[in-house]
Amino acid sequence: MAFLEMASEEAAITMVNYYTPVTPHLRSQPIFIQYSNHRELKTDNLPNQARTQAALQAVSAVQSGSLALPGAPTSEGTVLPGQSPVLRIIIENLFYPVTLEVLHQIFSKFGTVLKIITFTKNNQFQALLQYADPLNAQYAKMALDGQNIYNACCTLRIDFSKLTSLNVKYNNDKSRDFTRLDLPTGDGHPSLEPPMAAAFGAPGIISSPYAGAAGFAPAIGFPQAAGLSVPAVPGALGPLALTSSAVTGRMAIPGASGIPGNSVLLVTNLNPDLITPHGLFILFGVYGDVHRVKIMFNKKENALVQMADANQAQLAMNHLSGQRLYGKVLRATLSKHQTVQLPREGQEDQGLTKDFSNSPLHRFKKPGSKNFQNIFPPSATLHLSNIPPSCTMDDLKNLFTEAGCSVKAFKFFQKDRKMALIQLASVEEAIQALIELHNHDLGENHHLRVSFSKSTI
Repeated sequence: MAFLEMASEEAAITMVNYYTPVTPHLRSQPIFIQYSNHRELKTDNLPNQARTQAALQAVSAVQSGSLALPGAPTSEGTVLPGQSPVLRIIIENLFYPVTLEVLHQIFSKFGTVLKIITFTKNNQFQALLQYADPLNAQYAKMALDGQNIYNACCTLRIDFSKLTSLNVKYNNDKSRDFTRLDLPTGDGHPSLEPPMAAAFGAPGIISSPYAGAAGFAPAIGFPQAAGLSVPAVPGALGPLALTSSAVTGRMAIPGASGIPGNSVLLVTNLNPDLITPHGLFILFGVYGDVHRVKIMFNKKENALVQMADANQAQLAMNHLSGQRLYGKVLRATLSKHQTVQLPREGQEDQGLTKDFSNSPLHRFKKPGSKNFQNIFPPSATLHLSNIPPSCTMDDLKNLFTEAGCSVKAFKFFQKDRKMALIQLASVEEAIQALIELHNHDLGENHHLRVSFSKSTI
């Protein structure tokens, strides 16, 4: 066993996320990597640390030496506080997958992009992006922070990273060093399964599963920003010329031609005693329209969930994999199956396969629906809506308590008592409450709508 302290928390997260799907091997020995409880390592007073320190210094020297590029900052001392050439980018409301190529095309409008690393942290898709010059990073942050990549979704939240340089080991769909075309792709550690990689296009070409679909027009187009002169950054503040194929898209309509890529998820490590096809339909339906669910007949802790299209499958996988459900940590990956087959007539199934393609409970049937803007990671706070006027705070709190929840806080919306927030004891409790109480009949022809909230009470 060993401890390894990275230069930053972002670097540690990137490393763990990279090696979690595929176990690395060192001299044919599998290596398992996880977070430590230690915040930092104390090595000064320990014996036999000379070789370790020498190795770390050598690595640091190599890393700093690799940054001697034209236009790159010559030393960390030249970077003003808060003005690193490295930006940390968070994509909120990630309804459509955002590829590394899309980020490169957007941010290249503001200067030379040297490196990009993408990763998921706190159930949010994030990226670290390094410019050749801190000034380019400043321009990009001012112009892009708060903008949507696609209409009503994929909002950019940008700040300066504490890092002043990025160390990229592999050129693939998760990380790229644009100054080093010779880097390997990281054989044995594919970031996406081949069907998904094919759906998102070849490296260096912005294409997407939404090519030719209508409904979502390019959203980013900047007005002249105060204090920025266009000549200083050529083309920086003009509308971003993203290809239409990269930024158009809509939810697939049953019967219409499907979006390329895999829309079927393999969900594993379920609690076989408590999970049902309807429960998976409700939970995965938060992130897209679920067409079919199949719990495996001989291995009921595994299931297949077929979404309406590939980007919904990716979105559900990003948000739900790793969440606790009925005491077990759910895992979701892309399946090798392209569709979920319904049982043949007379075939024993025990009701484990269900077709939900015509369900009235789909959240994303209407193009441009507000539901597109309210997709958030699972949280302990739930958003409740469609509450009838006669329903009181105690009625709703009792409803959740009877479902086995521990209610920590409750608040009606001031301007609209049809909506409320309810905070439960844990994210797991909230997930289970959503499954059980979404579409619950409250009387007066009102069925409760439950979704995850980005707010807390």
